[in-house]
Amino acid sequence: MRPELSAEFEKHFPGGPLIQVKLQVPTDHFSITVLFGPSGSGKTTVLRCLAGLDRPGRGRIRFEEETWFDAAQAIFLSTQRRGIGYVSQEYALFPHLTVARNIAFGLGVIDAAQRQQCVQKMVCLLGLAGLENRWPRQLSGGEQQRVALARALVRQPRLLLLDEPLSALDAGTRERLRRELRQLLAGLGVPALLVTHDRVEALALGDDVVVLDGGRVCQSGPVQEVFAHPANLAAARITGVDTVEPAKILAVADGLATVAVGQTQLVALAPDATIGDGYISIRAEEVILEKGTGAPSSARNCLSGQIRTMIREGPMVRIGLDCGFHLTALITNQACRALELREGERVTALVKAPAIQVIARD
Repeated sequence: MRPELSAEFEKHFPGGPLIQVKLQVPTDHFSITVLFGPSGSGKTTVLRCLAGLDRPGRGRIRFEEETWFDAAQAIFLSTQRRGIGYVSQEYALFPHLTVARNIAFGLGVIDAAQRQQCVQKMVCLLGLAGLENRWPRQLSGGEQQRVALARALVRQPRLLLLDEPLSALDAGTRERLRRELRQLLAGLGVPALLVTHDRVEALALGDDVVVLDGGRVCQSGPVQEVFAHPANLAAARITGVDTVEPAKILAVADGLATVAVGQTQLVALAPDATIGDGYISIRAEEVILEKGTGAPSSARNCLSGQIRTMIREGPMVRIGLDCGFHLTALITNQACRALELREGERVTALVKAPAIQVIARD
């Protein structure tokens, strides 16, 4: 059997939601599994239950051959006995301890020389040299994050749990540390679970993703696959698909589905689709815009539309189109200028069949 963390449990809060989770995370190699969803979907509760900070009402949590929690057998291992590293959203550094002493706190009671050696190793690993005697209030957000990671990693955990580790940082620092965090964790080789509601963060950091909605898992799998091909309406909306519309699947032949969205017909690559009511989802970045009627193209869907809205988002422009249904396109500022696009203009939207995801009605 492949070494893994397996969990299937329920956690109920009086007057609040019921959290129901089932997941498997491989532990025999480095990977980052992202717990993804909107605020209130249960992400942090799941992480806290895995850490032993919250106790589920029923179910079971196992790490490889070790049982961490089993409601039926009244087993509940403490956080310390699970051998995990935990980094909270606020980092929770002790304000009255220096950087070195914050890191050493995770070691417990050991020989002084060994303690110094372990702390120095983390200081070098995480680029904290020269900061050992500073207080947390004297550190930047990025430096605080690295100290919190050092404190969690100094115990050589078997599993690292990270609760929105970048959310407290400004946009520029967050973007830089996003790259650093992935490289750091990969170098350590420690499998990790990471909570986030940021789509860019999930795609940049994750190998696998568990999408949570209302306390339940609505889809899980490789991060690129889940974001590109949401399996249901909830997953499509949570993962940020821009165009999600009710549709009627009219026919399926040769792996292609003919679907009607209002009065507009589309062709989608959907060999498993079944005739009947459903939805289609299209990511904005999959829509190509051309002026006029459009040149010959490999795209099976050439839609005439009128620009209703144009919203600038840094180097990109998000364009809302009326193509008989609402369709969103995301193009670069450069492409927008080259096409001389204006609100009210008519354009042709090109959408390839594989870019249209057909979703069965729930």
